[in-house]
Amino acid sequence: MCQAKSERKGRHGLKPVYAYFLQRLNKFLGKVKLDGREAFVFIPNPGRMEELLIEGAEVVLIPKNSPNRKTRFDLVGVKHGSTWVSIDSRMPNRFFEDAVKHSILPDFKGVDVAKSEFRFASSRFDFLLEDPEHHYLVEVKSCTLVRDGVAMFPDAPTTRGVRHVRELIEVAKNHGTLKPNSTKRLLAAIVFVIQRDDAEYFMPNYEMHPEFGEVLKEAYHGGVKVVAYRTRFDPQSLRLIYLDQLPIKF
Repeated sequence: MCQAKSERKGRHGLKPVYAYFLQRLNKFLGKVKLDGREAFVFIPNPGRMEELLIEGAEVVLIPKNSPNRKTRFDLVGVKHGSTWVSIDSRMPNRFFEDAVKHSILPDFKGVDVAKSEFRFASSRFDFLLEDPEHHYLVEVKSCTLVRDGVAMFPDAPTTRGVRHVRELIEVAKNHGTLKPNSTKRLLAAIVFVIQRDDAEYFMPNYEMHPEFGEVLKEAYHGGVKVVAYRTRFDPQSLRLIYLDQLPIKF
């Protein structure tokens, strides 16, 4: 019989709960075995994650007791072999914002978070950052797919991702400012947060979405800062811990 286990409280102020994955019913709904019984869980990630969400995989859940919810838990992590993987697509933005505020990331030291969910042109970008001389439009991408030590994005076609990259290329080309009267140059960045610690380098997933790979390569060589940060997911604290910056290959 599968037994759930709870330990110390994590980031959400709740004890993580362990279970075993049974089935994915749709993009956001799954079924697990918890204390010998089946339970429905919310999956906070629309990606395919076919190599992670397999029957029998150990998973970590966050209890959610809202009366308006149909499920009692969020499924936020999966154990793949000996590696814990965060599958919560909301977590990379939280990680990035916290890491910027604490000057942890080598490319964003001395930079402040001016605004999240910042609308520019026809899109909404994850962050607007600033320092004394620059503004930065930043798009953060969640990466959970690793094969043979290679972290890859996306794991499903992403027309939205292509649009964001193209718009950031235009920002880099224009060498402009955020506002007509501003003296701060507007820069662009794409940040891939690898939510597991078993990757050695990052590359676009050309097999899944060739167009995204080509446009990301264009951005990389066209003045957009493209970086990939490797993290370790701690299922007890429910946090991503920064490890290092990975090489990017095209």
